Parts: sequence; structure tokens; C-alpha cells
Amino acid sequence: MREIHFYRTDSGLCPVEEFLDSLTAKQAQKVTWVMHLVEEMQSVPVKYFKKMSGTDGLWEIRIQSGNNIYRFLGFMNDGNIVILNHAFQKKTQKTPMKEIAIAETRKKDYLNRGSRL
Repeated sequence: MREIHFYRTDSGLCPVEEFLDSLTAKQAQKVTWVMHLVEEMQSVPVKYFKKMSGTDGLWEIRIQSGNNIYRFLGFMNDGNIVILNHAFQKKTQKTPMKEIAIAETRKKDYLNRGSRL
């Protein structure tokens, strides 16, 4: 199955953990449930996990909690390892290019540092 890891900056900050800390307990519980599905299911429904078209190999974990929609962006590394490097609350129909650019920049940073978490 898959294993989820969170990206850390060179200085040790973890943007995904910071985002998770901003959620309510109920929202965080839903996020945890969906991430568990991504890790455990052989074939995850695209409702929860899909490759993003038009990007440099980014994947997104998709979560809806009430009226809130969250996206966790990342990439596959070493086969079944998902490195999540960006999270945001989605407020528009289409994922903003600004959010994609952040995830792509962090992916490059991660790979340039030799895949250290």
C-alpha cells in the first residue's frame, strides 16, 4: 500500500502540519480518515485521491468536510510513498495556479535536497 509523509523545509518547518493545526477537531478527523484510505486502499476512488493533470507529477488528496473543501498536494516518491507538501482550503471550482506552483516548488526543493524528510 502507500505511505504518507509530510514535506519539511530546510529549516524544519512542516507546512502541512501547520495547516492541520488550523483545523477543528472534526475537520482534522475527516482529513485523517481520508489519508488512512489513501494509505490502505489498493485502488482509491478519485473522489479522494487523483493525479493532477497539467502538473509536474502532482497528486491531490481531496477532502470535503461540511461546506469546506480541502486539498493536500504532493507527489509520489520511491514507488508507494506520497510526500504531501502543500495544503489549502479550496474556494474556487478550479485549483488556483498559485497553489500548484507552491507544491511544484516544494517538490523541487525536496528532490534537490536528496529526498530528506
